[in-house]
Amino acid sequence: MRNVARVSRLAQEKDPEVLHRAIELLENHNRALTAKIKELLAELAKARGDSTYQQLRLAALEKQLAKLTKQVFGPSSEQRTTDGAPADGSSEGEGKKEKKKKTGHGPTEQPKLPVVDVEHKLDDADKTCPKCGGDLKEMAGKYEDHEEIDVLPLRFVLKRHRRQKYSCRCGGCIETAPGPDKLCPGGRYSIAFAIHVAISKYCDHMPLERQVRMMARDGLVVTSQTLWDQIEQLAWLVESVMPRLRAFVLEHSVVGADETTWELFGKKPGQSKSWFVWVLRVEHGVYYAIRGGRSFKTAESLLMSFAGVLMCDGYAAYQSLSRAYPRVVLAHCWAHVRREFVEIEKSFPKPCGEILDLIGKLYLIERRCPQGPEGDEERRMLRDQESRPVIDEIIEWVYRTTPKCLPESGLHKAIGYMVNMWPGLVLFLDDPEIPLDNNGTERAARAPVIGRKNHYGSHSLRGTEVAATFYSLVESAKLNGLEPRFYLRVATRAGLRRETVPLPHEVKAMLAAGKLDPNDFEDHTEGIVRAALAAARAAATADQGDAAHLTGC
Repeated sequence: MRNVARVSRLAQEKDPEVLHRAIELLENHNRALTAKIKELLAELAKARGDSTYQQLRLAALEKQLAKLTKQVFGPSSEQRTTDGAPADGSSEGEGKKEKKKKTGHGPTEQPKLPVVDVEHKLDDADKTCPKCGGDLKEMAGKYEDHEEIDVLPLRFVLKRHRRQKYSCRCGGCIETAPGPDKLCPGGRYSIAFAIHVAISKYCDHMPLERQVRMMARDGLVVTSQTLWDQIEQLAWLVESVMPRLRAFVLEHSVVGADETTWELFGKKPGQSKSWFVWVLRVEHGVYYAIRGGRSFKTAESLLMSFAGVLMCDGYAAYQSLSRAYPRVVLAHCWAHVRREFVEIEKSFPKPCGEILDLIGKLYLIERRCPQGPEGDEERRMLRDQESRPVIDEIIEWVYRTTPKCLPESGLHKAIGYMVNMWPGLVLFLDDPEIPLDNNGTERAARAPVIGRKNHYGSHSLRGTEVAATFYSLVESAKLNGLEPRFYLRVATRAGLRRETVPLPHEVKAMLAAGKLDPNDFEDHTEGIVRAALAAARAAATADQGDAAHLTGC
């Protein structure tokens, strides 16, 4: 009766702070009861005097071995053999019969490639008709066309900028034509060259030493220090945009968060051994910060101004952040939960198959939900009418399966992970802006992960700042459908002119409104090189003609 009275008083309570504290107390009480049940089950298994406890430990070790073997030798995909089954319930064989056998595919359209027309003509010896011996005449405008994709080798050129001087008859004024913009006064390398180096490292993940060797094969002798100097000079011009990018990301009501390791060489005394890339992502922007820790303090420094839903995993720093700042509400990822059961499916095929099929239903419903803010109401309706009953089925599965689990087993741990994350897992039912998983943020984390594998991290603290800047700008440009090279040209020009560096989504909006002309940012080096080569060929032909004339004389 006392508990009933407490629940009645709690139902009448209106103060949000009191309710929040009551929920925390109830959650802590439930965790304590769960731990006590787990402890009692383990003691019961030992007290039986049979081999249950030993079998349990053996099953746990076998699961750990299977997980490590899969990590080393198995495929990285989490797709199951049943994931490809038709959604309408038809059998796999029926689905195959309906599919038509592929006979190949046509050429892929290449709308972005420039078209170069190359004419092929007959030699004079072949301009004779094989039947009558007459001369073959050209058919005006008649060609037999076919296309091929070719490659022009990368070419580095030494531009000599000849700035014309002007003077007045009075001798009181001498004027010189302005030259191109430079990263720094007197710099020898162009802005386009610096952007090429930055894109190669932070978009294509090529270490500077590898770029040095590639450039040497194309005739350019340069050092990795010189390449780094160009990247750093470029970063000085564009990194003023980083606080604005962070503010843009954190002003959203739902933000995805993740973190991954990063290596820092040449650490100074007092610096942490382990460094981490923190990723904060929304639909049209992603912010990277490389910090010397993964603690609550680091999460607080990045997210203390945020108010909304943080989509994340179960890492304790996020939970501490939410307790310290109640305005930060944690939503959790169904892909992480699914991953727990996929890893142990071979050991527990029947229960894991059941829960994975239920989670699959949630994803099938999400596929039918419209994307974007304009589809919020329809998404809310679908989740309320179809996803909510699936959640009820998952709850029923947990109550039915948990009593059959041995403590410390892989299945028991997977269920425990899901139960601990439950308040954040079901948050998507009441908010159409919350995604079902955090896969978008995990995809955004791939760029620094690949870069870390290729060039191992950063050599200095300044290197971490530069890496975070370029990863943020390059990946945000991709999210907005912009070519990263083009965006960096726009950002660099704004930095040189001491203007506000635009964010990628702002550049996208300017292009859509016709306020930005891409042709203004094109590099005309190709035309200059073509003209120089044509002039060189003409000079060589003239020299050959003069030599032939002299020989004839």
